[in-house]
Amino acid sequence: MSWIILIFILILASVKNRNKKRELTVSVIIPAFNEEKTVGEVVKVVKSLNYIYEIIVVDDGSTDNTGEVAKSAGAMVISHIKNRGKGAAIKTGFNNSKGSVAVFLDADIQNLTAAKVDKIIQPILINEADVTKTKFKREAGRVTELTAKPLLNFFFPEIKFEQPLSGQFAAKRSFLKDIKLEDDYGVDVGIVLDADVRGMRIKEVDIGKIDHVLSSLHELNIVATEVVRTIVDRATEYGRITMIDTLGKHIRMGLLGLSLATLGFFCVFFIRFFPVQLGLLISLIGAIIAIFYIIRIFRTSIRPLIKSDGKSRSLRSFFYMHSPMIVSGLIMVAMLATLLGSVHIDEGKISVEPTSRNLIIWKNVTENKSFDIRGPYLVDSALENESSVIRSPPDAMSSLGLGYEDVIYINQRRYNLSQNLPGEENVLRIPYDAREYFGLNIRDIIPDTNLRNVFKNLYAERNLILQNAGYLTIKEGVILRSGEEDGKNINIYLNDQIISSTTGIINNGTYSIYVNGVKYREVFINKDKPTTTIYIQSRLDTVKIVVEGNVKSDMEIPTAGRGKFLNVIF
Repeated sequence: MSWIILIFILILASVKNRNKKRELTVSVIIPAFNEEKTVGEVVKVVKSLNYIYEIIVVDDGSTDNTGEVAKSAGAMVISHIKNRGKGAAIKTGFNNSKGSVAVFLDADIQNLTAAKVDKIIQPILINEADVTKTKFKREAGRVTELTAKPLLNFFFPEIKFEQPLSGQFAAKRSFLKDIKLEDDYGVDVGIVLDADVRGMRIKEVDIGKIDHVLSSLHELNIVATEVVRTIVDRATEYGRITMIDTLGKHIRMGLLGLSLATLGFFCVFFIRFFPVQLGLLISLIGAIIAIFYIIRIFRTSIRPLIKSDGKSRSLRSFFYMHSPMIVSGLIMVAMLATLLGSVHIDEGKISVEPTSRNLIIWKNVTENKSFDIRGPYLVDSALENESSVIRSPPDAMSSLGLGYEDVIYINQRRYNLSQNLPGEENVLRIPYDAREYFGLNIRDIIPDTNLRNVFKNLYAERNLILQNAGYLTIKEGVILRSGEEDGKNINIYLNDQIISSTTGIINNGTYSIYVNGVKYREVFINKDKPTTTIYIQSRLDTVKIVVEGNVKSDMEIPTAGRGKFLNVIF
């Protein structure tokens, strides 16, 4: 029983496949101009094939009885008022046809047979090809041998057909509707070239001997001209000419240089993981290539631009040829101008910040010989059970002038500053209460140069870096400012040996000194006084604090009541 069911399924599948083949309908289109002697027989031959869906004869402005003969033979006739050319007739016939396969036949064939027509169509019906063209024996093929083949060998060497201008061909509608059909005798070779470039399956079918009415030398000249134009147009469209011309090579290499230079600058400023030095190297190589080939373009172009009599030729063709180079150069200039226009010069650093991130170059090259790329920072929520911890990337800490294990006070609440998580290089994790104070939302972006504005006027306590201080620890209270102002140097000595230096904005007022977390004394400081010296004495050591000089600082020292000046921990 199971075998009977299997056989039945196979029979149904076979019938279904046959029906699929029959779903391909065939339209035959015959362009005709003054072909009353032969067009009727061509139509009758095609009509003898029972699977042909429709036959369309396009009477291309004939002055004889071509249309009437074709109609009497059984074809649908579409007439042009005047002669518009073979390609235009083919286009009219195709646009008015409905078949999924279109077949194009000349109307002047004297010995056409049904077998020859069937040979053209079958490879498409059995899915062996998407396009078929014919080759056949004939007395002459002067345009093909002297014009078409040499040009095709030069521009499209991959095309090896014996007769690229066969005249008789067939193709799937799905392909033909997506290409440009020429209006003249270039239509045949245009279809072949478009099919080849688009990767269509093309099959050349031998249909034996074909008898045509021989064309005059004048007619062949027209055919050759239109074929040459089509091949050159397709070569230009598909980039075959620009592969060989000298000026085009110079222009492409010049564009490559400008593009590389622009790419390098883009990588430096906008792509964080891209090494800055490599981006600069790419820009340098691009600039060298661009300059070299721009000079060659100028030398190549200046000769034809100037006539021998010294008068300038029309600049229209010059700008048409060189406009890509000019536009690319303008784009690069605009990009550089935008970047350089974002330069901020402050005391101690040069900051260049495009929209997405900063480029910081410290003036002191002995301390920092590389580029410091910072920001922007993405705001996110705090981790669970970290409602009093702000996790920040090192770049943000450096811009704020703070360090890990320092603390910051927001709305009188203490927050510890901690290292961000691996893989979150540019993420600022801020607890809800702090975000609400700042007016920030999750997914907000903070540029590096705006970070100080967000945290300005907040009080922080930071650990000073000490040298040769043994067990001593000193914490400094500061108020973050958004910009630099006039301030003072603060040098700290232990037993007359300097152990640390810092800077701060000093106002006239009273400042609190703490020892081991307990207020030790208050000192009045006059900012106009050249030097103020403060002593802290323990049982074994003497700490001396000297406030002097005039410098720029972005930290304010808090007066008593706003915070601690220094907390010395022995």
